[in-house]
Amino acid sequence: MATDGDQGSARRPRRVYDEGDEPDPRFTLANERTFLAWIRTALALMAAGVGIEALNAVADHPSTIRTVLAVSLLLAGVLCSATAFTRWMAAERALRCSRPLPAPKLAPVLGYGLAIVGVVACVLLFVSSV
Repeated sequence: MATDGDQGSARRPRRVYDEGDEPDPRFTLANERTFLAWIRTALALMAAGVGIEALNAVADHPSTIRTVLAVSLLLAGVLCSATAFTRWMAAERALRCSRPLPAPKLAPVLGYGLAIVGVVACVLLFVSSV
């Protein structure tokens, strides 16, 4: 059980703060910065998806591939955003219980996914310039 005194029971989410001991604040703050970095990444992905679809909407010849690319970026942003908090909770719980940090499950998905999006974007540029 948490040794935070009365503060531990008032903090949310309880499934995080009711476990283990209070870690060094530097680790908690680093975990929060990582969470915010994932949220910024999610926002950037969604903005890119909206931007591509906006360009597609005003193009002389709208492309289904551009729409698929835009939707893929939007979904990647949604996935990133949805898993950021779960990742923060798992890391915070591990810090509080002196366990190893969990492996980043989203990083390879985003890495490989964005590589595919980049290849599709290059193909689109090549096809539209021909």
